[in-house]
Amino acid sequence: MSQKSHCVKLGEHERQYLQKIIESGKDKARKITRCRILLLADKGKTDPEISDALNVCLATIFNIRRHYSKGGLERAISEAARSGQPPKFKGKSMAKITAIACSKPPEGRARWSLRLLADRVIELDIVETISHQSVHNILKKTNSSRT
Repeated sequence: MSQKSHCVKLGEHERQYLQKIIESGKDKARKITRCRILLLADKGKTDPEISDALNVCLATIFNIRRHYSKGGLERAISEAARSGQPPKFKGKSMAKITAIACSKPPEGRARWSLRLLADRVIELDIVETISHQSVHNILKKTNSSRT
């Protein structure tokens, strides 16, 4: 992770902008730390020196430098959108699970348990696998009294 490949050279206006963000203290701590990284990098500090001064890992410093050199100041200090994990269950399967929960319980049972529902959903090939906790979360979203 060489700092030579992603050199940070701030203009006067950029330095003032970063300093203003740091001094205001109203932004998220992560953004303020990014601003401090850029200011120290602009002063010629090495990555290990910045790491020691701000107590951040070297990979973070490398990434901030890279974002700055490839995307500019705003790209370097802003949070990027994170995709997250896609939902495991689609609307139709969730609706079927809810419908089963609202149906008559199996013979000899007063009501559906979450584990019974999970087993029944797998039996009916609505989904390949599902935990009782996932069934709980699906029913919770529908404000079902069964949760």
